Amino acid sequence: VQLQASGGGLVQSGGSLRLSCAASGFTLDDYDVGWFRQAPRKEREGVSCIRKSDGSTYYADSVKGRVTISRDNTKNTVYLQMNGLKPEDTAVYYCALVPCGVVSGTQPVGLEYDYWGQGTQVTVSS
Repeated sequence: VQLQASGGGLVQSGGSLRLSCAASGFTLDDYDVGWFRQAPRKEREGVSCIRKSDGSTYYADSVKGRVTISRDNTKNTVYLQMNGLKPEDTAVYYCALVPCGVVSGTQPVGLEYDYWGQGTQVTVSS
């Protein structure tokens, strides 16, 4: 069972990146999938989530309008398309199998499934 995040890198302010979260050993569509980020000396922040039930999505206010989460079940992968990147988006980004309530902060961690992949670094230069 593995959850692999990739697609990070160094971009200039205003640029775009597409992060991927690929699953192996299980079906990603059976779970809500969330993206979090953590910058140095800052708390972890829930960025976005896509629900298993109906594909509905959640976006943090800090990224709303600039980020799109999507799911490709044929590739067992969830994507996070990030446009209009800003220096304050610089962080390590993690994908996780957690209920979307955890991502939005309305549900405590650990009540349901809770599985994290390794992070991918996103750096936005000014």
